[in-house]
Amino acid sequence: MKTLILIFSVTLSFAACGQLVTPLEGRWDLAIAKDGKEIPSWLEVRHSGRKTLIGRFVYAFGSARPISEVKLQNEKFSFSLPLQWEVGNRTMDFEGELKGDSLKGKMIFVDGKPYSFRGWRAPSLQREKHPEWAEPITLFNGKDLAGWHASGTNQWTAENGVLKSAKPGSNLLTDRTFTDFKLHIEFKYSKGGNSGVYLRGRYEVQVTDSKGLTPWDDQFSGIYGFVEPNQMVAKEAGEWQSFDITLIGRTVTVVANGVTVICNAIIPGITGGAINSFEHEPGPILLQGDHEPIEYRNIVITPAK
Repeated sequence: MKTLILIFSVTLSFAACGQLVTPLEGRWDLAIAKDGKEIPSWLEVRHSGRKTLIGRFVYAFGSARPISEVKLQNEKFSFSLPLQWEVGNRTMDFEGELKGDSLKGKMIFVDGKPYSFRGWRAPSLQREKHPEWAEPITLFNGKDLAGWHASGTNQWTAENGVLKSAKPGSNLLTDRTFTDFKLHIEFKYSKGGNSGVYLRGRYEVQVTDSKGLTPWDDQFSGIYGFVEPNQMVAKEAGEWQSFDITLIGRTVTVVANGVTVICNAIIPGITGGAINSFEHEPGPILLQGDHEPIEYRNIVITPAK
């Protein structure tokens, strides 16, 4: 039997199907040290064909962006991508090193300054069995903000059973945190409205004025940047609408206005605006309040036992 020895300048092997497989492939939760804070981010690396690594990246804001090539030399990697919503050729450049199941490196931001980052493999969040549900909990009492807190200066008010943000400002979070749950929530936005319901504070379900638009992952009822609804069921702006959302591990089902638009889909990672990248931890329900006026009511969660 003849033995064929292949020598590569990078650490990689081939699966039975002949595809490129490297230890860098997979999904990574990142924390970028910037301005005295850890900015939550997310990285996915996968193979494309036999010789190329590509990926996706989520920064502190915006949607998941494609990476055209991830360069890998031994255990060191690099990639670049444009800053979302910016004009010109400015990019964020990443250089890192793989050490077992962790990453470390630096990001060169568009301001030219380096910021260090650390990363760890994103947890699978696979559940061995379907959860048993506890008793429903009313998260908003209709009278005041008891059980909630703002992410900054508060502009939210409670009036006649309705939770209101009359102007752009802070997000609103539950004091309690949750793991797996079923959530019922009703909302109303004005023309051009844009808000979102963050599950565990990390995965945004879009609340946007999208009636008549093509279903997409950044439109009504989509998981921002990742999962698009199977149809557009948004009502006219100014009408009350509802979500019934079930989150078990990474698996999400979204029933919008009584129609199942996402069924047992996998959320691959955090979305822009997440509170942190610690996906293994419980998290709050977060209501986005930094865009147009928004109203919420009848917020009830049924947590897993």
